[in-house]
Amino acid sequence: MPTFSEIHEKVESGQRLSAADGEYLFSPEVDPHAVGELADLLRRRKNGEAVFYNLNLHLNPTNVCVFRCAFCAYSCDVGDPRGYTMSDADILARGREAARAGCTELHIVGGAHTEKPFEWYLGIIRRLHESFPDLHLKAWTAVEIDHFARISGRSVRAILEALIAAGLGSMPGGGAEIFDAQLRRKICPRKADADAWLDVHRTAHRLGLRTNATMLYGHLETAAHRIDHLIRLRDLQDETGGFQVFVPLKFHPANTAMSSLRPASALDDLRVVAVSRLMLDNFDHIKAYWISLGVGTAQTALAYGADDLDGTVRYERIHHDAGADAPETISVDRLRELIVEAGREPIERDSLYRRVRRDENRVS
Repeated sequence: MPTFSEIHEKVESGQRLSAADGEYLFSPEVDPHAVGELADLLRRRKNGEAVFYNLNLHLNPTNVCVFRCAFCAYSCDVGDPRGYTMSDADILARGREAARAGCTELHIVGGAHTEKPFEWYLGIIRRLHESFPDLHLKAWTAVEIDHFARISGRSVRAILEALIAAGLGSMPGGGAEIFDAQLRRKICPRKADADAWLDVHRTAHRLGLRTNATMLYGHLETAAHRIDHLIRLRDLQDETGGFQVFVPLKFHPANTAMSSLRPASALDDLRVVAVSRLMLDNFDHIKAYWISLGVGTAQTALAYGADDLDGTVRYERIHHDAGADAPETISVDRLRELIVEAGREPIERDSLYRRVRRDENRVS
């Protein structure tokens, strides 16, 4: 069993933490604030006092989904009165709104519609890119890409090449959930498994596409499951270097098939952020996603290893449908205020973590 002082010495000397180290840091007897201080050391080493944010808007074209995961309050079956599928005109209107608001990114994820072919999803990217070429399109999770390959009979590589040619700029990290096979059979049995998720990202990285990574926590998983997940991400990052940021996603049980579960506490949220920063030594950024964590906890996470707050967001539905009580959107002024209050320097970024400089509403 490792000791905290041994782990502290490893971090200070730049050594990689082991699975045993990570599991120990999740132990109740280890002070979460001490873990946070250690993670903050690594954050400063990587990013100084910078905390990043962006101007983005979400687009969820449909909530009809073949996967119907137990943890999801957003998805529904064909014919469900809650179901919707956006028209081409509505999708372009969302892109127009993003462009007019000065957004640099449109974040696009949704359901794997049981009746929509790959060409429908491809067309969304193509039309948005043609209409708003300066808007970065971060779109489709690895499980959606895997779904497109299955329904079209094409390879994952061919799907990604077609999307890139149509205007895809990067990929979000959703769909990872928790990699353990037994848990996936309980919470998302119809989704691509961990190997498929990792292979989609591996293929994307080889094609030059940068991607994000996530982990859904606070449901049925143990500390060992969390650490296994983080190490698999770390291993792939060693191989490809294609991940930009890790985003811990808190499970919200309201309106799901797992509604009897109690949400993770704010202290557990902060510990997950901190341990993620310490285990993922080869990731440049850790995001405190305020939609998932809540604004107050996300701001506090900036002292627990996080260096990114995401962005203005707008129109996020997946977490809100499951009971997240964060605001629907947040202003740039408020984002910057939160960062300054935490003693950090706010830096606007684009989707690829390049600094954005604005002059009379022009982005450069």
